[in-house]
Amino acid sequence: MTKKLSLPALVIATSCLALQAVHAATPAANPADAAQPKLVVVLVVDGLPNEQVLRYRDQFGQGGLRRMLDQGASFNNAHQAHGITVTAIGHSAVLTGAYPYVHGVIGNNWIDPVTKKSVYCTEDTNYTYIDEETKPSDGTAPTRLKVDTLGDQLRYATGGRSKVVTVSGKDRGAILLAGKTGTAYMYMDKSGNFASSTFYMKAHPAWVKQYQATKPQDRYYGKSWTPLLPEAAYANDASEDLNQVKAGTHNRLPYAYYSESGGIDADYYNRLKTGPFLDQLTLDFARAAVEGENLGRNPAGVPDLLGVSLSAHDYVNHAFGPESKMSHDHLQRVDRMLADFFNYLDKRVGMDNVLVVLTADHGFPNTPEFSQTQHIDAQRIDGDKLMAALDKHLSDKFGGAKLLSAWSLPNIHLDYAQIDKSGLKREEVENAAARYLLAQNGIVEAYTRTQLESGAANTTRMATLMRRAWNREASGDLMVVTKPYWYFGTGTSGTSHGSPYAYDTNVPLLIMGKRWIKPGAYGQYAEVVDIAPTLANLLHVRPPAGAEGRVLTETLR
Repeated sequence: MTKKLSLPALVIATSCLALQAVHAATPAANPADAAQPKLVVVLVVDGLPNEQVLRYRDQFGQGGLRRMLDQGASFNNAHQAHGITVTAIGHSAVLTGAYPYVHGVIGNNWIDPVTKKSVYCTEDTNYTYIDEETKPSDGTAPTRLKVDTLGDQLRYATGGRSKVVTVSGKDRGAILLAGKTGTAYMYMDKSGNFASSTFYMKAHPAWVKQYQATKPQDRYYGKSWTPLLPEAAYANDASEDLNQVKAGTHNRLPYAYYSESGGIDADYYNRLKTGPFLDQLTLDFARAAVEGENLGRNPAGVPDLLGVSLSAHDYVNHAFGPESKMSHDHLQRVDRMLADFFNYLDKRVGMDNVLVVLTADHGFPNTPEFSQTQHIDAQRIDGDKLMAALDKHLSDKFGGAKLLSAWSLPNIHLDYAQIDKSGLKREEVENAAARYLLAQNGIVEAYTRTQLESGAANTTRMATLMRRAWNREASGDLMVVTKPYWYFGTGTSGTSHGSPYAYDTNVPLLIMGKRWIKPGAYGQYAEVVDIAPTLANLLHVRPPAGAEGRVLTETLR
């Protein structure tokens, strides 16, 4: 005989069955999905082309770059996907997820369209360095960055309780990572200190003053940068004789640090920028910031963000080229410094609680002298001479009027007021300038304002990258692109970057954090602007306003 349930019992039984069904249909929560990193560390190695990571991988130690390559996700086809590849633009991309046409930083320096004077990306005369000499063109604030960053969104989401601290050997490296609400510290090449500006605070906190008092920058005076590896390890590097240097300097290891005065002074502090000691000082200050601000141990239980931009590799590559022994050895030293830093974080915060991203703001071409030994057409173009010739050409063609206003290559500004006054058509003058430039040796493309505003530029990848680099309010009326391995510069040694070619755009993109990231080498195309959306996803915060990148879902657990 079937036993009948009372109505209350039937309701209870039915409810229990429903709850069991819901529970069975709902997957158990993954702790890794719910847990946020206690500390996000964003590392930018200034001027590090991805090819150097690949070329020298077998010589890395176990705890630095190799640790990230083995334990993290790595993208070999990652790019700074804009056409003007310089430090300020690259650093802006990392945590805004935006391109220059949105974030407004179109170079390290550029021409103000109104005043026609050169401006620096992070200058703002309303602010000064704290307890340091400040010149009007020094970088003190993110005023010209038109959008927010991941750190700004993190602080917004946590009611300002998350801490965002950045440090760099360059002011733009720190300021453009810190965003609007973080705190930036930068190397002062007159004193060797790391200092902030009055944009961020009125006075340094006690931990900064205590750190400065120890004068760690003075310990390298009279020391030399010597080779880290046995001589045979550098056998495939370019001949040092290819790279001519100025009288009184050298391009060999050991590389000594001193001053002409014979004492510790601004000359010595400036020399420290070329070589590994600047990066060591940067990481030492980052350690002091972790402890002084208690990063990764936030009492509110919210994540913190530490941005570290290591500047010296850029200085070394500019001076000697990425094919040089100097650059080779420097990267090996950066690798060992990172290993020590990761070990420190493991003891201080626990690497299980830390998410690390490493990338670069741009890559580098080889020096023209080396490229020529490889049968590659490579040259330097004297930009001032080219612009003087363009100025004369336009004046001769259009009745003597001076129609070229200013330039900060690859941006060129025309004098539209004079064009209008002369009864000329703007597009006609733009096209005449473009045709002249395209006829000059070493120039491969010239884009005009009319083309860029109307979308009439061609649809090649180069055109896409250059459009992204062009900001309607700030950029010039023409943008020029050199041939591969050519660049604007003078002199007989060294190299520079700034092009839309792969050697300048292809940078490392490494992400490590075993609770969130699936290790592996990923062949998918990726961009540096993907970092901010990916971190926003992991931190459960809103992406920055200008972010256009994608979440790198293939790497997520």
